[in-house]
Amino acid sequence: MKHSIWLTVNGETYEREIDARTLLVHLLREQLGLTGTHVGCVVGECGACSVIVDGALVKSCLMLAVQADGCEVTTIEGLSTPGIPDTPGTLHPIQQAFIDRFALQCGFCTPGFVMAAHALLARHPDPTEEQIRQVLSSNLCMCTGYVQIVEAVKEAAARMRRGQGHRQGHQDELATKHTKDTEGSSTKKHQDQTTLP
Repeated sequence: MKHSIWLTVNGETYEREIDARTLLVHLLREQLGLTGTHVGCVVGECGACSVIVDGALVKSCLMLAVQADGCEVTTIEGLSTPGIPDTPGTLHPIQQAFIDRFALQCGFCTPGFVMAAHALLARHPDPTEEQIRQVLSSNLCMCTGYVQIVEAVKEAAARMRRGQGHRQGHQDELATKHTKDTEGSSTKKHQDQTTLP
């Protein structure tokens, strides 16, 4: 039996005729083309399919698409700012922190972790490590060992509290490192010159 639903995904409204048994994750991937939401276990264990529905973190493999009728959904694609011709897009601070802190390897679980972190930081802008680990415990990663992921969430939280958008935090770090390297080089050069005979 087909059902007519409408929902808002990443700011755009869609209306679709779907089977009652269609999962939200399959609607997102197969009908809307939002393949950043991954299908992993399909039993709610891995968290790779995590999305935000009306402000709440949801595993989209456990939610029927008809349950999202009238809802606002945000997927991993909705966090970044898309580019326009001749202008690159920009990543969300959480996405950038995951890159900068090497919090991904194969990347399959990454969208789910990013969405979980996004939901956490929306509620708790300055979370403790215990809070971070508790929220991330609903997601599985087979590669990184979680340490880098936790550090990435800490870094993203700090950048967002400072109001740094997207790549700015990483650029500031690189600028600071360059300044320190330059100062260190100048100091060493001065020391070398003063010790010459």
